Formats: sequence, structure tokens, C-alpha cells
Amino acid sequence: MDREQRGGPTTLGHDQRFFLKTQRRHEVQVLLTHLPRYVQHLQQHPHSLLARLLGVHSLRVAQGKKKYFIIMQSVFYPASRISERYDIKGCEVNRWVEPVPEDSPLVLVLKDLNFQGKIMKLGPQRSWLLHQMELDTAFLRELNILDYSLLMAFQLLHEDEKDQYSSLIFHMARSMQGAPNSGGAEGQNRRLLSDVPNAFHILDGPEQRYFLGLVDLTTVYGLRKRLEQLWKMLRYPGRTFSTVSPARYASRLCQWVEAHTE
Repeated sequence: MDREQRGGPTTLGHDQRFFLKTQRRHEVQVLLTHLPRYVQHLQQHPHSLLARLLGVHSLRVAQGKKKYFIIMQSVFYPASRISERYDIKGCEVNRWVEPVPEDSPLVLVLKDLNFQGKIMKLGPQRSWLLHQMELDTAFLRELNILDYSLLMAFQLLHEDEKDQYSSLIFHMARSMQGAPNSGGAEGQNRRLLSDVPNAFHILDGPEQRYFLGLVDLTTVYGLRKRLEQLWKMLRYPGRTFSTVSPARYASRLCQWVEAHTE
């Protein structure tokens, strides 16, 4: 399955565990420049929502230009029972996707306006998610990055998985007894992980499993984006759009998650 995204097409592997995305040269340069700090952030916060970068590659087709691509772990894995997928930026301009009929073979990734009226019911794990969003978006703000997305997907839990969730919450409550806060060792904001593949990107609620991850981490708030922001302010007065300062972008996305969870 292929999906067109900013920066180039995204191709999922046959088991949908990994995805390959073409990148522009300057996007690759941004990734490589920030790679040491990215690794350091994951070491400091091992349960981060940042998508796991597995490789940056290039190839040259005969007599053609060099092509760049990255390989990352898919947030939406395992995908067999996922019912809805979303790409969230916390704004409204160009954030609607026309849904397809339920019997359609197409798999769409919907956007912010498609999520209106919905809520993620996380129970006791909500506080962990809100804090991790603050940690990860603060890191991206420090790198002067914007226009990233929070990928989300929903999957109804089976009865045995609901039992596992109840057990997980019980053990979480016991582990927190006597602890000064839920941040974990040295503020790492660790959590008890579900015993499932791709556990870093999976957060179980009482009724549904949520797949969550931050992706597209290559857009720098430089002169071009500043000019684009001024143009959008004139073009879309009173409306929210993706091109804003990294500080505003980070706080707005965190506010969106807080407003759409319970």
C-alpha cells in the first residue's frame, strides 16, 4: 500500500511493519544534522512517541539523479484489525479527507477535521501520554522543527486483551505506590508496556487500543516557512494552519491531545 505524503510517496512493506519514504536532499541533511540529538533523546526517554528511524539511504538510477529515502518503523503495526487512521497537526486548514464507503478496499488516513466529536478514552494512561507529548514536542521545538504529525489509529480490544489491560493498570497502580511522581527514573516518563509487537507506539485504553507516533521530523522554521506563515495569515484570517512557529506548533498539538483525551 502506497500513500502520498509531503516530501514524497510512502511505501509500506508487505507485512506493514516498516515503511520507506522518499526524501528531498535537504530533508536528509536535516535528519543527519539532528541524528545525534535524536539518539540522545531516545536514550533519555526510551518510551518516546517519536517514530524510530532505522536507516537513511540513497541510490542513483542509471543516468538519473540520486534518490534519497528513509526506512522507519511503522506506527500502524500490526495493522490487521485497525479500524481508523488519522494524521493530526492540531489545525483546520486543509485538514479534511473525504471518507470512502465502508466496503471500499481503500485505506485512508484521515485528518483533524474528520476527528471532530471523537475522543480517545485512555483512563489512567492519559497522564503519561500528555507528559510524553510535552517532552517530545519540547525536543522538536528546540530543534526548530514544525509541521510534524501525530499519527493515530484505533483498534477494538478483544475480551482477553481487556483482561490484560486491567492487569496492566493494576500493576501500574502498584508500581506507583509510594513513588513521588509517575515520571520514572530520572524523569524518563517510563510506563508499563503492553506485551504486543510495536509496544512503544501502542497505548491501551479500557475498550480500544491506540497506535500513536510522531512522524515527519524534517521541516525547519527558516525564512521560507516564515514567509509562508505571513502569506497564510493573509489568506486564512482567523483560521488555524500548520505553518506557525515551532513553539506555537508544539503547544497547539499538545493542547489538541489534551482536549481529545479522557
